[in-house]
Amino acid sequence: MSQQVKGAAPLSRRGFLGSALTAGALFSIVPRHVIARSGQLAPSEKLNLGCVGVGGMQGASDVNNVSSENIYAICDVDENFLNKSAAKYPQAKKYRDFREMLDKEYKNLDGITITIPDHMHATVALWAMERGLHVHCQKPLAQSIWECRQLAKAAQKYKVATQMGNQGYSHPATRIASETIWNGDLGEIKEVHGMNGGGFARGVKAWPTGEDVPRTLDWELWTGRAPMHAYSAKIAPIQWRGFLDYGTMMIGDWGVHIMGPANWGLQLTDPLSVECIAVDEVNDVTYPHYACRFEFGERPNKFVAGGKMPPVTVYWYEGKMCSKFNVPEGLTREDVKPYNEIFVGTKGFMGTTGRGEGVRLIPEAKMKDYKRPPELIERSPGHFKDWIRACKGGPAACSNFSISAPYTEWMLLGTICWRFPNEKLLWDSKNMRFTNNEKANAFVKPLFRKGWELKEITV
Repeated sequence: MSQQVKGAAPLSRRGFLGSALTAGALFSIVPRHVIARSGQLAPSEKLNLGCVGVGGMQGASDVNNVSSENIYAICDVDENFLNKSAAKYPQAKKYRDFREMLDKEYKNLDGITITIPDHMHATVALWAMERGLHVHCQKPLAQSIWECRQLAKAAQKYKVATQMGNQGYSHPATRIASETIWNGDLGEIKEVHGMNGGGFARGVKAWPTGEDVPRTLDWELWTGRAPMHAYSAKIAPIQWRGFLDYGTMMIGDWGVHIMGPANWGLQLTDPLSVECIAVDEVNDVTYPHYACRFEFGERPNKFVAGGKMPPVTVYWYEGKMCSKFNVPEGLTREDVKPYNEIFVGTKGFMGTTGRGEGVRLIPEAKMKDYKRPPELIERSPGHFKDWIRACKGGPAACSNFSISAPYTEWMLLGTICWRFPNEKLLWDSKNMRFTNNEKANAFVKPLFRKGWELKEITV
């Protein structure tokens, strides 16, 4: 799990240009798509980007976040969103179908952004990477563990720059939290608790009654690889996150943000097990309220004394199951109230807020004379800038798929475990399967509607 570490010396745009010219390179006669496929862009050029999903919950914001580059093409299944974006970026080519955009424009594009429902993340990203394009994909990286694994392998195979949209990973607070852990200020971390009480489509326990599909929406394309259901405004464009066929509920919406400091600071990969410890309102259509527990064994970390981190237990609570969180001994309810992630160490406690954008020792009195640990992790220029820099030949982005895929994988175990309450599911990460529950393995890989199948990536 590589990360950005202080002391690395990425080649600057000016330095790259200088070294290339010294070697006799002539950028002016190299076609754009050849440069893009090589992973290097002429430093004087802007990236040509295609944006898949330009409205809804986050799409317009993501387009704006990469608008320092050339917005070459925009794509959305909803014509209303597409036209609103086109009014802001009139030079951009418009598409409804991402497949058409990628097939027609991949030689003119350097990369794409993906801001669409979870169930289609992997499909669009794989199409792009197979065509040599760099990818920024919103969190969670994919809806299923199998899809995450394919994305990691594809990024490696096609040697493209990637980034998941968990922007808290680029915030200084997430890096300070990691450095605080590595400095030994909290002792050995024994437990981490993360939580979010929100939700989508709560109380919906049967498929909504079908409605007329809006004239501007291509429901077939929106559905993509998922089973076909009748359109309902209770599903799109907002509430889909709560439906089993499309989203991941809060663990994918906010959990991937909230648990970022834990994932980085504790180097969380290859969990040993996951167990649902509380669940309510289970049904066949939407996600229930649940809480779960992940167990991790000893893990290597070159930044800590001895080079290893001890076993740790990580808890996640969502919806009304946040009430199952018990305040650790030594703290009060008031002490932990501001935080959505809490670290319990042998020498102290720490809390983080938002997307990992705030970090404090707890109780607050511990901050009075506290001095921050030495900086070990390079500070980010910004989450999208980090990816853009990587697209132009700079260092790998902080949440590139070699990091964000294993991270999303272990969190998505939570979306499976609630089906088997109070049963410890033993996880074999290498072989991507549960060793003690064959029924649970049915949820590792999604079902694909005919014509939308994805093939296993071989490296």
